Amino acid sequence: MAEGNQQNNQAKNTQTAEQDVNQLRKVRREKLAALQEAGKDPFVITKFDQTHHSDEAKSLYEAHEAELLKDRAPFNGDGLDEEALRAAKKEYYNETRAIMDASPIYVNVAGRMMFKRVMGKASFCNLRDLKGDVQVYASKDALGEDAYGEFKKADIGDIYGVKGWMFRTMTGEISIHAEEMTLLSKSLQVLPEKFHGLTDTDMRYRQRYIDLIMNTDSRDVFVKRSIMMKEIRNFLAGRDFMEVETPILVSNAGGAAARPFETHYNSLDEDVKLRISLELYLKRLIVGGLERVYEIGRVFRNEGVDTRHNPEFTLMELYQAYTDYEGMMELTESMFRYLAEKVNGSTTITYQGKEIDLGKPFARLTMTDAVKQYAGIDFDTVADDAAAKALAKEHHIEFEDHHKKGDILNLFFEEYCEDKMIQPTFIMDHPIEISPLTKKKPSDPSKVERFELFINGWEMCNAYSELNDPIDQRERFKAQDALADAGDEEANHTDEDFLNALEIGMPPTGGIGYGLDRLCMLLTDSAAIRDVLLFPTLKSIT
Repeated sequence: MAEGNQQNNQAKNTQTAEQDVNQLRKVRREKLAALQEAGKDPFVITKFDQTHHSDEAKSLYEAHEAELLKDRAPFNGDGLDEEALRAAKKEYYNETRAIMDASPIYVNVAGRMMFKRVMGKASFCNLRDLKGDVQVYASKDALGEDAYGEFKKADIGDIYGVKGWMFRTMTGEISIHAEEMTLLSKSLQVLPEKFHGLTDTDMRYRQRYIDLIMNTDSRDVFVKRSIMMKEIRNFLAGRDFMEVETPILVSNAGGAAARPFETHYNSLDEDVKLRISLELYLKRLIVGGLERVYEIGRVFRNEGVDTRHNPEFTLMELYQAYTDYEGMMELTESMFRYLAEKVNGSTTITYQGKEIDLGKPFARLTMTDAVKQYAGIDFDTVADDAAAKALAKEHHIEFEDHHKKGDILNLFFEEYCEDKMIQPTFIMDHPIEISPLTKKKPSDPSKVERFELFINGWEMCNAYSELNDPIDQRERFKAQDALADAGDEEANHTDEDFLNALEIGMPPTGGIGYGLDRLCMLLTDSAAIRDVLLFPTLKSIT
């Protein structure tokens, strides 16, 4: 009975809240109608001369203040009682204010009103723009009676343009003394309650625009993401890489082990797939002599969604002729260190309470040595596929019938080693069975010249000394075709045009792929991939 009453009360509260919001929306539309009737429709305004953002305006004032007051002694209230201290502070403030007001700094700022406090003939509000918040002082004397009356009717969420001069309040807050306030857009919806913000995680992802308004931390993540993307391009430009673009709709989705999305091309009456990788087209460009190429682009994998995976994500792949996976390790270590400095100002970062040092040389371990260290099994001494499967059964590691020794080595690594790789670690020399596009190690043909970088237990990138032997590549494609015929939906398929390109001749090449969303998670201390995707994949609301 008590539980039933509680549910009834919750339903009534929800209904009451919805009625309150609907009433507020009605009032806002009435305010808009009144403005339009008076010939002051905010939606007919086409522009505003925004000269400064909030942080720029405040920094400008601070610098001006420091210069004008550099010879003024700081306030000293030693020996004064409480009443005398208040009087002395006020006098000091008035004197300082007079100096500053005699040489005012004028600014035009624009932003969304996030707070308003009306106090008779004078009021305060806060405007929020891309760079932060700034307080605005609005008075009847400065704005005029009509304009001030309109401002008093403003709602939280309205977008304003403000022209005025900078000053510091007696409480020390740098503010704008408004001389003109223009309503640029009327908000007809009600923003979430100020002190709690937008806390519903699903709603944050579905209505990212509200999340960006209410949660400055979320906005900062995407500002940092933009910086990260810009600096990746700057770093690669400094190494003479060309940025290119390759097809998204393809007949053969190769270059990775993943299940593709499929669609139909009406004009050509052909079924096509969305790419799962960038690799095979970029290698064609290496064959064509471009030597150093990269692409940053969306790829699509028809897989599950979790804290580190989204079906569409941003991948960067780059290929450099005349180098190998050792060259890719140097490039990766240098780039990650560079990005940490540019995005966070330090090569030491903190992720979910763990300190990660990108400034030290990254550790290097072969996959075999990692499994030997953390699982106590030396796969170099495992005789064959049958012995590997017996070990897997003994350690309760699930495998599939078609798996070979190399596949099972990788399964042991995933089970025993991945979560230990908190500090940056290159895991090298993977088994050939899981690396169909990679050159064999000359010293051990059962392994390939490949590495994955692990940080915080995550795979951050995947790199190869690229296979450029077309005969060997054809045989590996055949093995992948056999897996596909046996029902493996993630297997590669033979790509005849790519093989033709290899037969033309591809130089020795190092190649690497980076999941940039995961890198952004690391650099912004974001717990889930959805926190770094502006519009993550979500199940539709029905």
